[in-house]
Amino acid sequence: MQPSRLLLIRHAQAAGGTVDADRPLTEPGARHAAAIGAWLTGAGVVPDRVLVSPARRAVQTWEQAGTALAGEPQPIVDPRIYDNTVEALLDVLRDTPEDLGTVVLVGHNPSVRELAGVLDDGDGPDAARQALDAGFPPGGVAVFDLGVPFSGIAPGTATLRDLTVPGR
Repeated sequence: MQPSRLLLIRHAQAAGGTVDADRPLTEPGARHAAAIGAWLTGAGVVPDRVLVSPARRAVQTWEQAGTALAGEPQPIVDPRIYDNTVEALLDVLRDTPEDLGTVVLVGHNPSVRELAGVLDDGDGPDAARQALDAGFPPGGVAVFDLGVPFSGIAPGTATLRDLTVPGR
């Protein structure tokens, strides 16, 4: 089995709105989302699969980020991500084919933050863990190495390598 990597991305800053799913990115949020793409390119991250919440702000976050990546995969919009629960996110990830190396999931708090905490085995850098303990801000990117295939992802099966907020 090839080593796998998971990136959890919280959507960038969104505007208010009467219908939550329709809230767009703010101007600063759109610039921030573009910075995520630049950071991914600079880090040499080439996702094999991108899973995105159907919420407008999440879709726009990936649209902005993905433009920086040559040949980025077509995102898969999965309504389970919008459910905003750890269990739903785990189900989405467990449905990922095992032959993929890098998967990006673009979602929402609190589930993205909670999932990051649940997955972390504590073996990564202290700085990454401290950043996660401080919160998971809009536009944050958590990078994990997985110790199991995606079908076996469960609490404590990933090592948090980094939590960054590109563009800040």
